[in-house]
Amino acid sequence: MIPTPHIEVKDKSKIAKTVLMPGDPLRAKYIAEHFLTDAEQINHVRNMFGYTGLYHGEKVTVFGSGMGLSSIGIYSYELFRFYDVDRIIRVGSAGAYTDQLKMYDIVIAEDVYSETNFARIQDAGCDSDILTPDKSLVEKMEQSARQQKIGYTKGRIHSCEVFYRQDPDHFRRIWKDKGCLCVEMEAFALFHNANVTGKQAACILTISDSLVTHEATTSEEREQAFTDMIKIALGTVKL
Repeated sequence: MIPTPHIEVKDKSKIAKTVLMPGDPLRAKYIAEHFLTDAEQINHVRNMFGYTGLYHGEKVTVFGSGMGLSSIGIYSYELFRFYDVDRIIRVGSAGAYTDQLKMYDIVIAEDVYSETNFARIQDAGCDSDILTPDKSLVEKMEQSARQQKIGYTKGRIHSCEVFYRQDPDHFRRIWKDKGCLCVEMEAFALFHNANVTGKQAACILTISDSLVTHEATTSEEREQAFTDMIKIALGTVKL
């Protein structure tokens, strides 16, 4: 079923087998313009920008997901199911649940916890609230980081459907009970879609704010300053 209601690409070959997926479509634009050669914009629908280009000669697509489990749930499923994408790496920002993580620290997801019903609704056979990424893809990201001498932390992350929660101390409970290092809003749906379609997914994040110290970065910094995370993710295409 191509094009889909959300992706206008008519030729599957326009989308690479490896996709980097930031939440912000403007971050997708930034990555394409600053890291890829011969980049071509392939999607404009709903201003959810997608680009395909070359990274050191390897074909890569960068495609925005939008915010939240429902949004990435749509785009990642369509890319996996209808465009024959093999692997998607989420590259995004996260809020720290511990003061051990500083601004711009990098976190590679070892697994993801969520209170969401997304997986249960999409596939009634799924009843887990913890999902894991593709092991080989995570290993490639770690290898890429080591080769480029970029530091990172690996651990459990939290995918939350709600950005503004009434309980200001909820993160302390999740950190204590579930061991989540930080919070974002997309990885759980991405990992689930990879599982049900038999594809690969992983997630790498940069700390953009802290629920502990209340430090925060600007929207412009979040769009442009996460260079090391992008280098790690792109480095996997050469491994």
